[in-house]
Amino acid sequence: MKHNFGAGPCILPQEVFKDAAKAVLDFNGLSLLEISHRSADFVQVMDEAKDLVRQALNVPEGYTVLFLQGGASLGFTIAALNMMRDNKQAAYINTGTWATGAIKEAKAVGIDVTISGSSEDKNFSYIPKNLEIPTSADYLHYTSNNTIFGTQFKNLPATDLPLACDMSSDIFSKEINVADFDLIYAGAQKNLGPAGATLYIVKKDILGKSSSPFMPKYLDLKNHAEKDSMMNTPPVFSVYTSMLNLRDLISNGGVKAAEDRNNEKANLLYAEIDNNELFEGTAAIEDRSNMNVTFLMKEDTLKAEFDKMWNDAGIIGLKGHRSVGGYRASMYNALQLSSVKVLVDVMNEFKRTKG
Repeated sequence: MKHNFGAGPCILPQEVFKDAAKAVLDFNGLSLLEISHRSADFVQVMDEAKDLVRQALNVPEGYTVLFLQGGASLGFTIAALNMMRDNKQAAYINTGTWATGAIKEAKAVGIDVTISGSSEDKNFSYIPKNLEIPTSADYLHYTSNNTIFGTQFKNLPATDLPLACDMSSDIFSKEINVADFDLIYAGAQKNLGPAGATLYIVKKDILGKSSSPFMPKYLDLKNHAEKDSMMNTPPVFSVYTSMLNLRDLISNGGVKAAEDRNNEKANLLYAEIDNNELFEGTAAIEDRSNMNVTFLMKEDTLKAEFDKMWNDAGIIGLKGHRSVGGYRASMYNALQLSSVKVLVDVMNEFKRTKG
């Protein structure tokens, strides 16, 4: 058995994999990959997927749910363009690689960006607390979870500004209050489904209000809302598999139950890191991510032996990002507690033999 701690495309429940595979071969007489996105069969899939998002996150009235394409990387530009108002100013919190990318794209479309807080001074190992947010800004943007550096916002930034958030790597992993946000966007490939779809949850009041002189048709969320995510051919397979995964999530207790499971997994692994003298965490304790656990081996000379040990145990995807080094255990919703126990057992056994 493989234990997938990879930070990229998510693992999914086995039943979701099986049902998605069946649909590729036969979805009401055709392959899912060849059906028309205008067919009644797929319209029903899209409608159910959006309804399940609303159910899972208790999305209130006054919000539109969209399944689009382009990943969060295109979302950086879409968010900036759709949130831009007459001041053409925005506040951003810089907590790592993806936040830096969002800042760059906002500047590229003509927004005057204020960095209201940054943790770059300590290699993005913490979440900035003392924010300086200009009241003249059109909105505040932040990245809720930082896959590379292993930090996560535990509380909303304190602001009265409209709030935009990239939740790509922790959406559906914990309860949120959607009403706190004007715009949420998230690439599917962490906790929702396979790569290809990007989820947007947008307050209807912001649609069509952009002051940007540059607004391509595809980047205007108002157009997508009016076409029910069908302005162009949607990512059919990703939306369908996301629908299956949302069904599974809800049938297993919903987001609250997933949050409880994620807390248990994170507590188990962080306890081992803190109690094992061979390892040390890289993120500030109060800001540690439940999704991406980053840690180092204190003695580099032991690394090769430890790497062999976890590889032999069937663990994959544990290598840390080059920006941090060491190890990164990504524990998205579908990763089982049993897999985390395997990793903890390996670390404990390594301590016993080398400590």
